[in-house]
Amino acid sequence: MEAEAGDPPSFRTQTDGQIVQDLSQISGERVFSGNPVRRKSRLDASGRHDTVDVSVIVPVFNGGSKIERCVRCLNRQKTTRSFEIILVDDGSTDGCLRRIDGHRVRVLTQANHGPAAARNLGVEEARGQIVLFTDSDCEPFENWIEEMVAPFENPGISGVKGSYQTSQRGVVPLFVQFEYEDKYDRMKKDRAIDFIDTYSAGFLKKTFLATGTFDPSFPVPSVEDQEFSFRMWEKGYQMVFNPKAMVYHTHSETVWDYVKKKFRIGYWKALVLRKHPKKIVRDSHTPQSLKTEMILVTVAVFCLFLSIAEPGFLLYGFVLLAGFLAVISPFVIKSFRKNRRVALFSPFLLAVRALALSCGLLIGVVRFAMLPRETGRRGSSEDR
Repeated sequence: MEAEAGDPPSFRTQTDGQIVQDLSQISGERVFSGNPVRRKSRLDASGRHDTVDVSVIVPVFNGGSKIERCVRCLNRQKTTRSFEIILVDDGSTDGCLRRIDGHRVRVLTQANHGPAAARNLGVEEARGQIVLFTDSDCEPFENWIEEMVAPFENPGISGVKGSYQTSQRGVVPLFVQFEYEDKYDRMKKDRAIDFIDTYSAGFLKKTFLATGTFDPSFPVPSVEDQEFSFRMWEKGYQMVFNPKAMVYHTHSETVWDYVKKKFRIGYWKALVLRKHPKKIVRDSHTPQSLKTEMILVTVAVFCLFLSIAEPGFLLYGFVLLAGFLAVISPFVIKSFRKNRRVALFSPFLLAVRALALSCGLLIGVVRFAMLPRETGRRGSSEDR
């Protein structure tokens, strides 16, 4: 028996003034090999399909060739669950949708409102009781759906987080992977978590809607998944980490790309903390040591600048940098056991990370201090 990613619909609807169409209609009815099936979906009298077990939602904006690899991996899932793939195009201009011609996937289009709004649109159209999310530059392992759905067999679970893997061998992408693995090692010890990344995320649809959906006031990929997860946590819903639910990802290749990403995260994290001030103290995603690193590096750089006018500050700067090296030593030692090249460059990359996050956070605090605290609190369909 083979699982199908939903049968191709023979209908069109309109969303945000744009045509919504399933591109699998181009190639007709097709069943992918190696995919176990439980049932087929059918059109009802209104032209909609009946339900499936799982809806996989992928937002895309100028996804290039990566989106085809993502969709191909999703259609090769080995699962006993019936599922559909919903691709939400967020106003792409690079013609990436042409790359998925012939693949079994539902395509929704909207003007460029950002990934949060795109995911919300996907949930509105989803027919599954469980909604899974991944990103257009991710390639899920063939057992990803099974691993993401398995924890929901426990009736107390409302959200599931998976993990990143990479096949890259450059220093920067390997360092990024080690960063994630360091976080995963901590989360494995927790019975519950308070943050789910949308690169490998799963929620009960009813719980997702009850939480209020993603906040569209985050217009770019940043930390909208953190903000949503914190709302779930505040409502008492339980989320867990399943490291076996893996997706391949292409991490930042250069130091500059890495710096820009961390600056953006810091900037938008200021808005998240404005909405959820309790999370300034602790969350399951952010290492406590990172906060110390950010303070030490930022103040050290400030002291080094002051030393131009007053040489006495130079000593303070070096003392702070020595403290920074002591704080990061556990990560460096762990990295050394995996890859000596990465360990050699990790003090520099960790310092760059701390400084980029601090600069983004400080600018974000100033920027968002002028906003009402409840601005963009929830991302419901009325917000679009």
